[in-house]
Amino acid sequence: MLKKNHVITGMLAGAVLPGITWFIFWYILNNKVIFNNKPLIPYLVALGLNLFATKFLFKKGYDQTGTGVMLISFVVVILLGTFQNYLR
Repeated sequence: MLKKNHVITGMLAGAVLPGITWFIFWYILNNKVIFNNKPLIPYLVALGLNLFATKFLFKKGYDQTGTGVMLISFVVVILLGTFQNYLR
């Protein structure tokens, strides 16, 4: 069972929150709604939610969990920077 304050727990939480956000925006974008021709907006919203969760976790004393969420956020930023041309 996962502990409350563990890096793996943070990584799972860091992947779930953007996953839900990306699914919602994917559904909206497939229905021909365009945000001023900016394909990275949904991903930036998801990362903003991750940053808010990180701030909340560090404030409550869950340092390891916050570190896991931050780790996933950095990986996503690196992937978005690498594959941003494929998103257009």
